[in-house]
Amino acid sequence: MTITAIKNAVTEVLPPVTPEAYREGMSSLAAAVNVVTTTGPEGRAGFTATAVCSVSDTPATLLVCLNRGASVHQVFKNSTHLVINTLTSQHQLISNTFGGKAPMNERFEIGDWVESTTGCPRLADAAVSFDCIITDVKSVATHDVIFCQVVDIKQDPEADALLYYQRGYHSACKDA
Repeated sequence: MTITAIKNAVTEVLPPVTPEAYREGMSSLAAAVNVVTTTGPEGRAGFTATAVCSVSDTPATLLVCLNRGASVHQVFKNSTHLVINTLTSQHQLISNTFGGKAPMNERFEIGDWVESTTGCPRLADAAVSFDCIITDVKSVATHDVIFCQVVDIKQDPEADALLYYQRGYHSACKDA
């Protein structure tokens, strides 16, 4: 297999890593745990994501990756807005519920959900919540990369953060 670089230049013929090797490597990439939520004609929906990162501060933009095979994909594909809720160490049950196969209405029975500026569910006690308008979506391999412009932020400056590392949850606490 050849790998084509961004400028259409063909690099050396190198085999890509296997999916298993990639997943093993990614297990050592610590990441904040988030629940991404939206609302629309299909109702409320949400999923657990660690593939969230900043794109720019001008304008304030984040990206989140969503597997096109996920049960919530169609709902998010039809959405114009979402909230990225960064979880605290107290939210492991919420993470597991939104990351599992629970019916959508049952997912929102856990936690204190309020309405955001855009009308999406926002976790009231999240470490930080980014209320966003979806500005672009790019399909890459098995996922959609959703670009979102931030229109409101709610933050708890005293909160810790729930991290996922080495296939388990960890807490990142503020220094005393």
